[in-house]
Amino acid sequence: MKLSKYEQETIINFNVAESDAVVFTRDKAVIRKLDSLVNDFPEVYKCIGETDIDKTYSMPKQYVSYRKPRRISEELKQKRREMISYINNK
Repeated sequence: MKLSKYEQETIINFNVAESDAVVFTRDKAVIRKLDSLVNDFPEVYKCIGETDIDKTYSMPKQYVSYRKPRRISEELKQKRREMISYINNK
């Protein structure tokens, strides 16, 4: 079954009282990433349910991350552009 981009959602649910977060997703990229984590770390990440279009996972809520956006100065961006250009022209 093909889902629209709008229907390919990911929902993360956790509360203060419980130590685990539950992740419900229909996004194939997220499913691949979480399946990889389940295979590599089965004691931490668990697949607790699945259908033909979605999967539900359980993990410690401490692994849900909030990050600041990365800030790169214009000077550093220009240096990186020059470096990549130099590497590509070798």
